[in-house]
Amino acid sequence: MPRSVYRRSIPGDGAGSARSRRIASLATLCALSLAVCTSAVNERTEDPTAAGPVPPARAAVGLAPCMISGGLDAQMSEGVPTPAGYSAATGTVRALTLMVDFPDAHGEGDAMDRYAEFFPQTQDWFRTSSYGRLDYRADAPVKRWLRMPKDFEEYGIERGAPFDPSYRGLVEDIVDEADADVDFRRYDLLNILVTPNAGPSALDTVLSVTFAANTEAPVADGVPVSHTSFVYSRQDDGSGSYGRTGYRVLPHENAHVFGLPDLYTQDGGGAAGHWDIMSEDWGANNDLLGWHKWKLGWLDAGQVSCAARADSTSDHVLTPLARAGGPKLVVLPLDADSSYAVEVRTQEGNDELVCRPGVLVYRVEAGVETGQGPVTVHDHRRDSGGCTHAPNVHAELSDATLTPGDTFTDRDNGIRLRVLAKGPGDTYRLRVTRD
Repeated sequence: MPRSVYRRSIPGDGAGSARSRRIASLATLCALSLAVCTSAVNERTEDPTAAGPVPPARAAVGLAPCMISGGLDAQMSEGVPTPAGYSAATGTVRALTLMVDFPDAHGEGDAMDRYAEFFPQTQDWFRTSSYGRLDYRADAPVKRWLRMPKDFEEYGIERGAPFDPSYRGLVEDIVDEADADVDFRRYDLLNILVTPNAGPSALDTVLSVTFAANTEAPVADGVPVSHTSFVYSRQDDGSGSYGRTGYRVLPHENAHVFGLPDLYTQDGGGAAGHWDIMSEDWGANNDLLGWHKWKLGWLDAGQVSCAARADSTSDHVLTPLARAGGPKLVVLPLDADSSYAVEVRTQEGNDELVCRPGVLVYRVEAGVETGQGPVTVHDHRRDSGGCTHAPNVHAELSDATLTPGDTFTDRDNGIRLRVLAKGPGDTYRLRVTRD
């Protein structure tokens, strides 16, 4: 049975920022996805020091109380571990990348120029975010534009278009056109880079979409095309930063293949701000939350602390999330479906716009579906206006972090967290008290 259908599209608002246009239009179907995936080529390793650490479910002897679960009904749940069916996010992942155009929208320029808009930047982003645990290998065996047999409009691709018949027909035609040059069995996922002049501008409507974990997807060379990311018009806000930041839509889309949900909602990025690429992938570079890195297997069990015991006080030391090694995440479970997570964010690695380094606190709801706000960042300086005016960044949450002397309190759940001190190397010492 197909597991998840993921799609997003943004109605233009005529005047607002690109961020405000990135509103999800989510199909509420429980499946339909497409991409090239075969478990035979997913390389996993049991050595936690090498690429491919032990997945959270198998490495967490003391973390069980913190491994919340949204059940089987939540689409792309934040639960740990990620349900089976998505692509592995550790070890070697092979990404087939094809450039596609249409009779009514010819590819402009060389197809490999389109490829270069995303690579090697996407590999570098995943290498940095995963501390080298994801070996993302992109491959473009077809160096030309693959011309589809029908005009773009004939496929019925629009905001919220269903997999059947629109995308199924397109995928089948892509497979037919590429089959002579591609052995689909060699790849774990498929990227389709559509010529940017097909369809509307991303400033009006974002068509980029991912279908993940669909066992009923079309089959090519004996394997289902069950993990596929489509990228359409360029996410260019006119600020002159596209050459540096425009690729980021692809790590966002590929993260869905690994099982991560959208953090933005119908109201934009106000729930999680610019603290995760699954919330905002326009504008300055940003990383994933520590929760997502744990969920993907990029953090070892020893880097996560579970502060679950009632009537207890515990001290914790955290190192910056951007740096490899050291403790990264403190989890405070609330019930079987929700928890708080705590981490340290600094301006380094993929986080190029952390204007107030410090301790970030956020709530994770495993029972809340993708695009409905599964993560909410605690804004310690509510209504401050934030500390940045960079384009396409939710400014209000940019200064949400806690610094030494600050306290986070949830009286309803009997939780108090105090930042005690900042130490050498941007380490922070915290005290968690649970009634």
